[in-house]
Amino acid sequence: MIISVILIPFIAGILVPVLPFRKRWQKEVFLETAVVVNSILVWYLLLHHSDSTFLLAHFTGNLNVSFRVDGMSMVFAGLVSSLWPFATLYAFEYMTKEEHENVFFLFYTVTYGVTLGIAFAANLLTMYFFYELLTLVTVPLVMHTLTREAVLASRKYLYYSLGGAAFAFIGLIMVIVYGSTTDFILGGVFDLAKIDENTNVLLFIYVMAFMGFGVKAAVCPFNSWLPQAGVAPTPVTALLHAVAVVKAGAFAILRLTYYSFGTDFLKGTWAQDVVMAIVMFTIVYGCSRAVKETHLKRRLAYSTISNLSYILFGAVIMTPLGLAAALSHLVFHAIMKISSFFCAGAIMHQTDRHYIHELDGLGYKMPCIFGIFTLSSLALMGVPGLAGFISKWNLASAAAESGNPLAYGGVACLLVSALLTAIYMLSIVVRAFFPGKDFDYGTVDGIKDPNWKMLVPLFVFSAFIILFGVYSQPIVNFFIDVAMGGY
Repeated sequence: MIISVILIPFIAGILVPVLPFRKRWQKEVFLETAVVVNSILVWYLLLHHSDSTFLLAHFTGNLNVSFRVDGMSMVFAGLVSSLWPFATLYAFEYMTKEEHENVFFLFYTVTYGVTLGIAFAANLLTMYFFYELLTLVTVPLVMHTLTREAVLASRKYLYYSLGGAAFAFIGLIMVIVYGSTTDFILGGVFDLAKIDENTNVLLFIYVMAFMGFGVKAAVCPFNSWLPQAGVAPTPVTALLHAVAVVKAGAFAILRLTYYSFGTDFLKGTWAQDVVMAIVMFTIVYGCSRAVKETHLKRRLAYSTISNLSYILFGAVIMTPLGLAAALSHLVFHAIMKISSFFCAGAIMHQTDRHYIHELDGLGYKMPCIFGIFTLSSLALMGVPGLAGFISKWNLASAAAESGNPLAYGGVACLLVSALLTAIYMLSIVVRAFFPGKDFDYGTVDGIKDPNWKMLVPLFVFSAFIILFGVYSQPIVNFFIDVAMGGY
């Protein structure tokens, strides 16, 4: 069944420009049905999985393309399969004002299958293959509008991604040479007898591979592609920033750190200090740039840069609690950020306004959108009772319990980030609801909330932001079990 859930989105996407849909609603029903059915199959697979590995192709030695369901894949595949049907529904309404719909939905749906390939990869080679394929299928999405800005953004995204993949490939080679297998095994796969005096070389290669996979996770200094990619349609930017691309980068680093190199080999070394310092800097840098940014989607992009390094901070703590905290922010941030991006897309779709100073007074005309945006803003800040507080608390707790002095500095970065997040998110909310007594409300006449195709996903995301904020213990316990080697 693993191969089926990867192939169904491929087939459905390819059929979009081929099938003779007479009405637009027929295409929408076809795509939504394919995505929903695939998500149901994914969840059936996750709930009834076995420990067996499906071998698709064998090359030589221990090199093969194979798939397996374990705890990590359950987290990532469960997240992706839960969000994609709602993202597709939202895209139907958004794309009514865009051209080349068939091409868009072809690559948009295929990306679902590629992301599941990353989630279910049983070894580093398989994950690397789908990781590269993810770049190829998302470049056309970034370039969709074919404007000069879109072409330049897609070119930068491609160059950065291919460059990062080259560094990640070196890490793959080292795992092949010095590891007993390329399979993902919690604790790492290195054969200590082979390493001999090459410890520092392997640590250097880990840092290189971390930065290579970190390109998609937007670590400094390889993050400029992400704000520039905001020229793509909002369903694409939400895909890039919340679900598929950036989360694939973070997921790959979690696999590399805990399942290939292993924390026993990395913890306490200079390599851990280097990557921890990088992610701490990125946390503060992203928030600082978001405060200065005046373009709505680019401001949210810089917020993503910061929050992705929250996940990586949990990863480089290199303890089971650190991994559990990283997984919690991977999931919760995805929900919070796709909600805020979809709100931004709805604003642009309804008003064609793109900058912060143009949002004055819109809160009264679009109460649903700005109400949900306010909720996601408070969650991203880490307000108690919402999902963001839980994941940030888990990260701070893991850092405090690690005993690593540098990790204590990471807690300070989280606090600074929370303050800056309040500034750059709530300033939008204040302008929307409190434009000032001299504001001319005639400038916002005729503006209203979008239709149900946009609102339903947003209300669902809001419900989960609140649910995970007030009742998070079951899912957090699941993350801890995964980090301890369960499932």
